[in-house]
Amino acid sequence: MPTQLEIARTGVISDEVKFVADVENVDAEMLRNEVAVGRVVIPANRLHIESNLKLVGIGRMLTTKVNANIGASSVRSSVEVEIEKMNTALEVGADAIMDLSTGGNLDETRKKLLAACHVPFGTVPIYQVIEGRDVEDIDEETILNVVAAQAAQGVDFFTIHAGLLREHLPLLESRVAGIVSRGGALLAKWMLYHNKQNPFYDMFDDLCDIMAEYDICFSLGDGLRPGAIADATDQAQIAELRTLGELTQRAQEKGCQVMVEGPGHVPFDQIRHNMEIQQEICSGAPFYVLGPLVTDIAPGYDHITSAIGGTAAACYGASFLCYVTPKEHLGLPDADDVRAGVIASKIAAHAGDIARGLKGAADRDARLSAARANLDWQTHLAESLDPKTAERMHIEACREMGDEQSSADYCSMCGKAWCSVRINKEIRRAAKQQDAANV
Repeated sequence: MPTQLEIARTGVISDEVKFVADVENVDAEMLRNEVAVGRVVIPANRLHIESNLKLVGIGRMLTTKVNANIGASSVRSSVEVEIEKMNTALEVGADAIMDLSTGGNLDETRKKLLAACHVPFGTVPIYQVIEGRDVEDIDEETILNVVAAQAAQGVDFFTIHAGLLREHLPLLESRVAGIVSRGGALLAKWMLYHNKQNPFYDMFDDLCDIMAEYDICFSLGDGLRPGAIADATDQAQIAELRTLGELTQRAQEKGCQVMVEGPGHVPFDQIRHNMEIQQEICSGAPFYVLGPLVTDIAPGYDHITSAIGGTAAACYGASFLCYVTPKEHLGLPDADDVRAGVIASKIAAHAGDIARGLKGAADRDARLSAARANLDWQTHLAESLDPKTAERMHIEACREMGDEQSSADYCSMCGKAWCSVRINKEIRRAAKQQDAANV
């Protein structure tokens, strides 16, 4: 069966393209063309479409999307906890989920998560490749078997670290943080031990064949992403990016959809350049960035540092933001951390869409502003990004003022006497009365 990319290239508008066009309120023919040239992807495993997948498009002509990472580890392994985290992420608007589990029964965890996940679902196959074996023992047959097995479960996109090459490793000598990608570090260790090229690069065509069979989207992993702002935009990062540009073209020639992953930790003033150089090298393939984090000194608050960078990234070229939780660099997130991370990233994505003038991006803001100006609390809260939290805070404030119904005709932050919105209404009424009297 042809892939989404191959169908689009024939000039046919598929049902999947029609669905995304309707959701995004864009022209279906324009969207088809963007899919055909590789600037938009619709990660959708054929098997996941048949079960519960609600299609999502990722690309610059569409709204910026947000991914939430979850996953059990050897330290903490519970399918129920991961499902809770996934449901929390979906409740507050995550557009995609990635299972980064490295502990427990990986196949069973993935099966149960997929059964409950109605958005695109991604994994990093190398994590399962090394389960129960030393990294030095990895071989190509094991890699292909794992990729094929996960594909048959319905995974929609794979992070494949094929761009980190053996010749890139000497470029790391001056780095502060070295290789912070788990997949990148594991493959670097394998290459040094065997004195051979990255196996994912060597068998890339075989991987493409599996991906095309199920119409799985590549998320070409950035194994050399900077893990400190001092390492941003260095020779190693750009060298890998150039290889990812080559692999993007190779995968698309095989009919596979492709996203490209990016940094990482990047000073604010370098973000625009990072977005633009990726667009140039990878021919506009959707850019999927982790943050980026604009400073290294905020452990416990890195959902905020990533939202600052994510806003700039979304404005200047990224199509897909990977959330960062308050627990980044410190520990595994719980459901509350997941919620905070998704909300922060959704704010960044939306702010970026407004900044780049995306049609309709500010419509929701306009509705909320009008409701706020009219003291229409019901609409005000409903249009908020996180109505549950906004309503809780509003009710608490109203109760402090003695309004148990939380329907006061004044601001629940300022109180009646100081409410500028209430005063504005009085000014308008007085002005109308004065105008009427002067007629």
